[in-house]
Amino acid sequence: MTYFEGFVVPVPEANRDAYRTHASEFAPLVQDVGVRRMVESWDSDVPEGKVTDFRKAVDAKPDEKVVFSWFEYPSKQERDAANEKFRSDPRMEEMGKNMPFDGKRMIMGGFEAIVEEGSAGGDYTDGFCVPVPEAKREDYRALAAKMAKVFRQHGASRVVEAIASDVQRGEVTDFYRAVKAEDGETIVFSFIEWPDKAIRDQAWQKIMSDETMKPEGEMPFSGQRMFWGGFEKILDTADQPAIGSRAPITA
Repeated sequence: MTYFEGFVVPVPEANRDAYRTHASEFAPLVQDVGVRRMVESWDSDVPEGKVTDFRKAVDAKPDEKVVFSWFEYPSKQERDAANEKFRSDPRMEEMGKNMPFDGKRMIMGGFEAIVEEGSAGGDYTDGFCVPVPEAKREDYRALAAKMAKVFRQHGASRVVEAIASDVQRGEVTDFYRAVKAEDGETIVFSFIEWPDKAIRDQAWQKIMSDETMKPEGEMPFSGQRMFWGGFEKILDTADQPAIGSRAPITA
């Protein structure tokens, strides 16, 4: 199964273009160290929650939007090797200067896929963060696998559910605080890729009105502390030329 590094980032709305430029300039370095795919998606349909939500997760200010982002790797071993390269690459110091967002409030972590259906691609993404009791991992995986097929039937390009593998506690924010995780709970980082927002909106309307989709029995996660949102893709290295076809990179 694929390994993911997930990120949630607060970015001033006025810095959207600057953030996209920064991400585009960062992408060649990311590919060089071994990241198979890098995706950056911009706040489009992110609701406010009573208990948790994407904005609360990163202490977003009124003038800020949220970016939902991830790196993909074939395995955790390749992710760990890539992180070692990141730390020793002199270009990282330059990229760290004048960042168009507050890195102290960014949350990140490593997640191992437990469900992966479909093929990568599309212009729109639904992102989710979910607290799951460790004792209910398999129940959650079974439910997620069932729902993935439903989303695919309604037009989703790809559905991924990935469970915490290397998620650290942060000084200001982190995934655990974002979902108000309780003792004995882990975190799921999940996303659905859609061809576009229109297909996504139509799919959700059909799914939510389908009586057969109503939950039965106890859910294997806390729905009140799960949060989600819709994001417009602003960068996807899968859409860019392969490394061998790029011009040489200089530090």
